[in-house]
Amino acid sequence: MPEPFKNIYNPTLIAGMADHLARVSPEFDRTVFEAHALTGLDDLEMMDRAEKISRAIDLAFPDDFATKTAAMVAALHPREDMALKEMEIDEHGIAGWAVAAMARVVARDGLAHPLEALAALKEMTKRFSSEFSVRPFFRDHPDLTLETAMSWAEDENVHVRRLASEGARPLLPWGIKLQRFVEDPSPLVPLLTKLRDDPEEYVRKSVANNLNDIAKDHPDLVAGLAKEWLKGADRSRERLVKQACRTLIKQGHPGVLKAFGFPPPDLAAVTLDVPKAVKLGDTMDIALSFVANADQALLIDYVLHFMRANGKLSPKVFKWTELSVAKGETKTLTKAHSYKPVTTRKDYPGQQIVAVQINGQEVARQAFDFSL
Repeated sequence: MPEPFKNIYNPTLIAGMADHLARVSPEFDRTVFEAHALTGLDDLEMMDRAEKISRAIDLAFPDDFATKTAAMVAALHPREDMALKEMEIDEHGIAGWAVAAMARVVARDGLAHPLEALAALKEMTKRFSSEFSVRPFFRDHPDLTLETAMSWAEDENVHVRRLASEGARPLLPWGIKLQRFVEDPSPLVPLLTKLRDDPEEYVRKSVANNLNDIAKDHPDLVAGLAKEWLKGADRSRERLVKQACRTLIKQGHPGVLKAFGFPPPDLAAVTLDVPKAVKLGDTMDIALSFVANADQALLIDYVLHFMRANGKLSPKVFKWTELSVAKGETKTLTKAHSYKPVTTRKDYPGQQIVAVQINGQEVARQAFDFSL
């Protein structure tokens, strides 16, 4: 049985943190730190363990933010260029998940000292991402933090550049929601524009995820950016924009699809064939036929409308294919969809629907009976 992930916070890691904090600061009380960090650790889940360790740091230092911060930064691993998977605490210094616990101290105690706190998070993110801990500063000190992030976007360190985007995501999973940017993401546009052609895909992927967050509440803004950014774009930027627009593409947003060269389809004789009945565990064969009225590029998805517990249907989009067709061409496509049980969805019997959307527009649908 694999080791529980929460056990990354363990007595060995705590002892390593104590070694380095004691090495750099005579103000650090190792006995207090280890006593508090280790007591009841086994009973806690992962994030609660990180919080407990961060509280232990508070107790082990004088109640002075500058003292604690200087020690934590001094105890960091000397290497700043490690890949995320390589970051871990060793005899040279603190890196990896231990840094996440220290960054919590900065996020909690540094809001009254934002300049010093942001400088510390910049150093910490080089040894493990500070994306969660920087978010309270975007919330409580948005102008200062955004100005700082603009400077981070030009930093030579890839982890710092990524923090500029990832920390500012309006809807970062497991992070606090940045309601200000949910309501008005326009202040983020100059920052994301500055990072859109970053040489590292690690950074560009963060930009795409930030824009995908924004698209959930401001689809037209992201559609407009997609159109603008695709002008003269190289392949890397094209991939970024497509990833940024993945939700809007699934939703069939006309502006986004047009930006990618998928205007409304011009088709005739569209037919869709699916089985009349499907049982849980079956493979459902979907067949689509049509005639093209013009030369065109087609982005084809299928949508399953699943029965929910309340008796209503809920759609889920599945990618099918992307192709080009010539005027007068007849095309027949087939797709096998496995109706195997999944842990992320509970299935309910009843009449369901499969639909096909091409370039964001539904072109055909058929109902079928689903049983368990």
